[in-house]
Amino acid sequence: MEFSEVARGIVNTGKKYGNKHNIRIDQDFALTKLYEEIGELAQAWLIHTKKCRPEKYVSNEKSKQLISEELADVVGVSIMIADLLGIDLEKAINEKWLSKLKR
Repeated sequence: MEFSEVARGIVNTGKKYGNKHNIRIDQDFALTKLYEEIGELAQAWLIHTKKCRPEKYVSNEKSKQLISEELADVVGVSIMIADLLGIDLEKAINEKWLSKLKR
């Protein structure tokens, strides 16, 4: 699947979420949602590294699954923000990250 297809699917999913829950998906919502998702990623990391209350301990496989879910949320919301701002995120990634491989 191409990046643009993934991004389009994520944006459409975000719009459906907004419609379903009567939430206006705008730039302010998306940035605040990104903060929330980063917090959830941090919580999953604390669980994975066992730097949390012992009753929250789970297996390594489960903690990695939690981290993967939160990373997906962070990336997904980042894609939504790019869309809301009219940013070509694939181009930005190529210019910021991948072009350095060619140097």
